[in-house]
Amino acid sequence: MTGDRPIYLDHAATTPTAPEVVEAMLPYLGACFGNASSRSHAYGWEAEKAVKSARSWVAKLIGARPGEIIFTSGATEANNLALKGLVRASTARCGHIIVSAVEHKAVLDSVHALEREGYTSTLVGVDSVGRVDPKDVADAITDETLICSVMLANNETGTLQPIKEIAAFCKARGVVFHCDAVQAVGKVPVDVGDLDVDLLSLSAHKMYGPKGIGALYVRNQTPKLRLEPIIHGGGHERGLRSGTLPVHQIVGFGEAASLAMRELKTGAEARRQASIRDLLWDLVSSQLSDVTINGSQEYRLPNVLNLGFSGVDAEALILALRDVAVSTGSACTSSSYEPSHVLTTMGVLREYIDGAIRISVGRTTTQMQMEHTSARIVETVEALRLF
Repeated sequence: MTGDRPIYLDHAATTPTAPEVVEAMLPYLGACFGNASSRSHAYGWEAEKAVKSARSWVAKLIGARPGEIIFTSGATEANNLALKGLVRASTARCGHIIVSAVEHKAVLDSVHALEREGYTSTLVGVDSVGRVDPKDVADAITDETLICSVMLANNETGTLQPIKEIAAFCKARGVVFHCDAVQAVGKVPVDVGDLDVDLLSLSAHKMYGPKGIGALYVRNQTPKLRLEPIIHGGGHERGLRSGTLPVHQIVGFGEAASLAMRELKTGAEARRQASIRDLLWDLVSSQLSDVTINGSQEYRLPNVLNLGFSGVDAEALILALRDVAVSTGSACTSSSYEPSHVLTTMGVLREYIDGAIRISVGRTTTQMQMEHTSARIVETVEALRLF
């Protein structure tokens, strides 16, 4: 416990806003309240300058040009704009979409919505550790394929996908490639040029920035890349996303990007997080039987650990861990329980799916906290297995 608060180990869900980010935002919640689109006076110029600076930092973080960054309300909107915007802008009356079966619901549900409009889709499966085989994507491409979307890092397991290889197959066939990089940006190096992606979604609150602000990278040099806006109005953001810009949130996003760049330059924090993540696994696995890591141990984020315990209900485990804040690896998307589509697609045994929890560490997580957490997990699992 931290004071009367549980140890926070759910950084894949959201991160605490960094103090530097809060400090950077405050002026734009007070005296610097201008509208960035008001270009006839100093208040607007001040806001516009702040937005320009933040856009530059976000672009630098992923190796893009500032003009290729479109601010959105978050990654969910960015994913919707990428998929719906691209498909609906196509001159074809019908078209085909390829996505991996382990995508975030923001991608999968967008595809389902497009299917109701007459488009078709193919879900590409993954192997036992959650990785897509690029050749499976290549085999799924048809003459009608408009876009392919594969996430860089999975939100449940932390598994990293071979994005560069998948993008190469798409480029060879003239298919636009979108990548949901929400979980990866700010945690591992991400360069849109190196990955050769056309569209990429990111979110501030996953990297110690404020909630309610995200972005879509839209590559300028892709000939077939044209998006139909899903929000219409004043023509903001190159006409792709209308609405008054939330200057304070954008400034916070920019500051978070700046902080992430400094951190990624040395890689020390990523190594520290990977070390304490592995410490927890070593402590838990050495004391408990029938526990497994769900996901790749070779290709993964440094801060995410998805553990499956047989003979244990994950919800009961989480409720019993009152002094530790973790999440279930099984997504409950309705009032009735549904097993994780990610773990199911990976072929994880149902007993390990039902007992899966996700532990995700962050900048403030300490070794002592992980030692405490491992002890609590061991004693709680042992107790639950007695019933």
